[in-house]
Amino acid sequence: MGPLEGLRVLDLSSVLMGPYATQILGDYGAEVIKVEAPSGDLVRQILPTRTPGMGAMYLNSNRSKQSIVLDLKTDEGRDTVLRMAGTCDVMISNVRPRAMARLGLSWEAASAANPRLIYTSLVGFDQRGPYAARPAYDDLIQGGACIPHSFMRAGQAPAYVPAAIADRIVGMSAVNAILAAVIERDRSGLGQKVEVPMFETMLSMILADHMGGLTYDPPMDDGGYKRHLAPDRRPYATQDGYVCALIYNDGHWQRFFRAIGRPDMPAADPRYASFAARMAHIDQVYAELGQILLTRTTAEWLDLFEAADVPAMPMHSYASAMEDPHLKAIGFFESVEHPSEGRIRQMAVPAQFSRSPARPDRPAPGMGADGVAVLTRAGFGEDEIAELGRAGALHLPEKE
Repeated sequence: MGPLEGLRVLDLSSVLMGPYATQILGDYGAEVIKVEAPSGDLVRQILPTRTPGMGAMYLNSNRSKQSIVLDLKTDEGRDTVLRMAGTCDVMISNVRPRAMARLGLSWEAASAANPRLIYTSLVGFDQRGPYAARPAYDDLIQGGACIPHSFMRAGQAPAYVPAAIADRIVGMSAVNAILAAVIERDRSGLGQKVEVPMFETMLSMILADHMGGLTYDPPMDDGGYKRHLAPDRRPYATQDGYVCALIYNDGHWQRFFRAIGRPDMPAADPRYASFAARMAHIDQVYAELGQILLTRTTAEWLDLFEAADVPAMPMHSYASAMEDPHLKAIGFFESVEHPSEGRIRQMAVPAQFSRSPARPDRPAPGMGADGVAVLTRAGFGEDEIAELGRAGALHLPEKE
């Protein structure tokens, strides 16, 4: 039994941000009911895939869920969702609030159906501001949150991080907010609307590092944490590849210089004498370190860093990460049998719970695979379910 056993989540989200949040909740033991439109979640189509509609990114963002397909543009589909909401603890959507209102699924309508409901709206922007109605995607939010600017400040071309980090980070922030609201409901007995905006969430994370002198009024500088923006803060080239190392505190530097046969350093060079001195000359420090690391192989450096107790890691590829000995030892990548996809790999839940272990309880579902079971548990009778099908509100998978 996971720690969220007994929590029921009605998931009206799609693509990545909302589904990643609900996958975490499902992995932690919540019952997650994924409601999809007849066209299906767009992320199902992202390649590669063995079976149409079951792409790899979908499989990695939608496990631990059940799927029901409802046409929310029909009165019957809307009414079904509201009736289901009456049996759920949490309802989550990343559809813009105005669109939810047009569907008849606003906070007001949902809370009338269930006053204890945690109604979670994942939005692009705080709905009190002029950007409220704008569409938002990961790339746009990365730009607004100063990530491409940070690359420029580090002497590179402006770029996005090559991962949907805004979707994923905001999804994790939504989990935090949802669980906080659940705890509050346990005290008050009442649900509430929770709004998690992408722009403000990402900006608060990035600027926590980079506000710098802009923290003060008047500003002391134009912001930016020098170590993060150092042009040579990157994986270091070695004789045969790359290595990731962080020689950070005084002890690290002293042991590193001893290990490479230069015990007179850092005392001999004032730039290395203290943390403050290194930060003041961080560009030069990292550039010189880069030259030193060119003198040995990656394996030699990893051995030296381990012996000197200096933080270091190999620079993994997507494939080599799956062969990492630590990850193999803990069983992080597990091969499981999927009902339609055959043998697939899935990643373990990173968090560990001593009494209520969190573990994926089901693979990512096919479209509508659980529709009848979901409605039955929500109190719908056989005749009602059949009528929803005849009305075009409920779509069930074709029987093979």
